[in-house]
Amino acid sequence: MSKTRKDLTQKYLKSILDYDSTTGIFLWKETRSQRARIGDQAGTVDKYGYNVINIDGYPRRAHRLAWLYVKGHWPNGDIDHINQSKYDNRIDNLRDVDHAVNGRNQLINKNNTSGFAGVCWNKKSKKWEASIMVNYKTMHLGRFTNKEDAINARKQANIKHNFHPNHGTKKVGV
Repeated sequence: MSKTRKDLTQKYLKSILDYDSTTGIFLWKETRSQRARIGDQAGTVDKYGYNVINIDGYPRRAHRLAWLYVKGHWPNGDIDHINQSKYDNRIDNLRDVDHAVNGRNQLINKNNTSGFAGVCWNKKSKKWEASIMVNYKTMHLGRFTNKEDAINARKQANIKHNFHPNHGTKKVGV
């Protein structure tokens, strides 16, 4: 029985769950409760949109369990869902990265009105502004009369600062 994160081993995990790396789905190998029977899909979606699996009374995010299941060790940093779908736990969609790198692969903010991350309309100057956050510091990229120029400035900054090509895209599907 696993009590803490560090106590949960790959061997124990594989003894209670099957994981399909091509679908990212976990299935129970044993009946754990009335709601978790042999062959049932494991986990529920939490308020943040992640699949969480309760193991021995402790909720654990499925993407971290997938890493342990396949790699044999816990991830060193954050697990980034490359395609930005929090529920897509296929091993090919997961990468172990530090928090800053994970932040360079985010969906566009739901409050964004320009349609492009880091680009907004400045009412006072009546110009488009472009900015980017790197190492927790906002860098001003300039003000532009033309929206496309602001977008191009941000695209160049994304490349310069190694942002993932998916960064700032809109959520598609689950």
